[in-house]
Amino acid sequence: MVSFDASTAGTSARAWSAEARMHDRPRLDLAAVEHLLVIAPHPDDETLGAGGLIAECVRRGIPATVVLVTDGGAAGLADRRAREFATATATLGALTVTLGFPDGAADTHRDEIARALSEVVGATPPTTLVASPWRGDGHRDHRVVGEVVAGVVGGRPLVEYPVWLWHWGDPASEDVPWERLRSLPVDADLKRRALSAYVSQTEGDDPVLRADFVENFERDLEYFIVPETGSGLSREYFESTHRRHADPWGFETRWYEERKRAVTLASLPHRAYATALEVGCSIGVLTEALSARVEDLLAVDVSQAAVDRARERVGGAARIERADALTEFPAGRFELVVLSEVGYYFDRAGLERVLDSVEAALADDGTLVACHWRHPVDDYPLRGDDVHDAIRRRALTTTVLHTEDDFVLEVFSRDGRSVARRAGLA
Repeated sequence: MVSFDASTAGTSARAWSAEARMHDRPRLDLAAVEHLLVIAPHPDDETLGAGGLIAECVRRGIPATVVLVTDGGAAGLADRRAREFATATATLGALTVTLGFPDGAADTHRDEIARALSEVVGATPPTTLVASPWRGDGHRDHRVVGEVVAGVVGGRPLVEYPVWLWHWGDPASEDVPWERLRSLPVDADLKRRALSAYVSQTEGDDPVLRADFVENFERDLEYFIVPETGSGLSREYFESTHRRHADPWGFETRWYEERKRAVTLASLPHRAYATALEVGCSIGVLTEALSARVEDLLAVDVSQAAVDRARERVGGAARIERADALTEFPAGRFELVVLSEVGYYFDRAGLERVLDSVEAALADDGTLVACHWRHPVDDYPLRGDDVHDAIRRRALTTTVLHTEDDFVLEVFSRDGRSVARRAGLA
């Protein structure tokens, strides 16, 4: 379980320092940066996650602005934290913009935050480096603000700073995006002075931020994550979703999902399959049902948290692995490939790449089953109908088409014969 309580011990700075990859990350390049815009969900996030970056830009003569999204007043300390924020950002040399949304309610005010940030970001030059909270950090306000910023950045270079990763993360875990991590040498002493402004968070008998938590931000290197590009929704989106919710889409509890599963299973043209691949298995509810029809079933998901839950559910009835179908499509040939509620997570280019992989992996007489929600979802790059339109352009024949207002289910095959014709009944 991810912990967002910095008053309890998490992963120590010493444990992170012992990881060799902390010391060999590529440097964050600031050569082309003419303005820095740091977006902070709460007072202190800007200093914890990007205080060194702010100070380094100012030292280089690059103007820096910090946009504070919420008032940080969940504990009744809004006025005090505002003063601390002013002191910390002045120490770093940054200008400030305060939006004043309520602490802990970023999701409720997502649209208003998006409008406000779109206006602020849109007023900056295209050479502005935007630094926002890492979308995989797990904390809801950090996730929401990070998602909003990614949607309004408008082509400007973007980096994301982790805060809670250093607390709940494990250097050996696949949750750490090492390949996309960049480092920046910083003035650790200046950053400590800025952090010391947040007395309300770091002092007292039971401080909100323990000294061993703050120690993770007193290094002489700061770390930033370069976002994934050209693939649709990021892995962090799904990891965060599955960490926050045991059953994010109600697969176990909603009659809608149970009925749709039954329609999917009833649409399979064969009683049994020797090999099958399910792309995007989530917590394994459909996987469990498919395993009764497939001798060798491989199910993959981009989220390790989802894979762990699916393995608990399915046991040895299927092989369940963490993989990104866009970049790590499983090797092999499959009699059945299932794309259920997954295609709209890719952008158009990414979906075409995945469909190329599906076609290459599909056995000569194989079956592709696709099932997707038809209503628009703001977060998703595509709609369900877009996904099915793309599949229909492939060299496959539709043998089953079930369309409702809510979802479309379609069975594709290179063998266009119906179930009755295959059995010699028609």
